[in-house]
Amino acid sequence: MNSNLFITFEGPEGAGKTTVIQMIAKRLTEKNIDVLATREPGGIEIAEKIRTIILNPEHTAMDERTEALLYAAARSQHYFEKVRPALDAGKLVICDRFIDSSLAYQGFARGIGVDEVLSINEFAIGKKLPDLTILFDLAPEVGLARIYATDNREVNRLDVESLPFHQKVREGYLQLVERYPERIHVVNADQDIESVVEDVWLLLLKAMQ
Repeated sequence: MNSNLFITFEGPEGAGKTTVIQMIAKRLTEKNIDVLATREPGGIEIAEKIRTIILNPEHTAMDERTEALLYAAARSQHYFEKVRPALDAGKLVICDRFIDSSLAYQGFARGIGVDEVLSINEFAIGKKLPDLTILFDLAPEVGLARIYATDNREVNRLDVESLPFHQKVREGYLQLVERYPERIHVVNADQDIESVVEDVWLLLLKAMQ
């Protein structure tokens, strides 16, 4: 079994990625698999500070190119300081968001261009893509309703974007599935959490074969 993999979880706001990552990491640890669970933007001190700038709801004047560059900067620091050393040490790394978030949110939904944002990120991290990406597919109105129904959940600058923006994000993600069909696999996130975890677990087992 190959457990030295880089696996990313993607999807819209409120899709349940963070909760599922916690449950999956626990299950992997119970099976004695050395796993690192982390997130973007953030995961380390420098990237967390950039996160506070990007996601601050007061920063409504932020230009879309500034946003894309800040995400790439946070990603570069996180990848080289935390992700790559863990992979070099033989760990399985699970990351809540990675490059596909930038392609869907800034490249497609913001209209900068997917290839343009891909170029920025290739400079930031090289051409390293995940071994497996799991896309939590969910209608944006369902995800946003979950956010506002959850106590103590961070409501950030992207959460308060318009519904049409979030619909474009979903469309962008589905286009990425067509672009990277061997890497990106879709899970229906509009299920109970236990069913989502089981679907994700089966994909992980297949990837580790």
